[in-house]
Amino acid sequence: QVQVVESGGGLVRPGGSLNLSCAASGSISRIVTVGWYRQSPGERLDLVALITVYGRPVYTGSVKGRFTVSIDNAKNTAYLQMDNLMNEDTAVYYCRVEVGVVKTYSVPSFWGQGNQVTISS
Repeated sequence: QVQVVESGGGLVRPGGSLNLSCAASGSISRIVTVGWYRQSPGERLDLVALITVYGRPVYTGSVKGRFTVSIDNAKNTAYLQMDNLMNEDTAVYYCRVEVGVVKTYSVPSFWGQGNQVTISS
């Protein structure tokens, strides 16, 4: 059984920072890939940032230079550091992780529960 729990959302003023966490637990060996997505009311779910243990991170244009995605496999946790936040960053943020499973070759994916991020003065 694998569980994925997100934390770190909240309300901040424009220009502020938040650090979202996505912690995986259970019979996993490591997080292989993490994608961070967001959805604003009435909008589609969009990919914001993605990183694998094999390559460089990828960001959507509007967050480049402001967001940083990372994986810490000592803690089986992925992060999205968000700096210089803007009103248009307001959304529910979701993580999606692909994890190695102990004693198997499978790499299933799991979603976090979502985290509200609100930018407002």
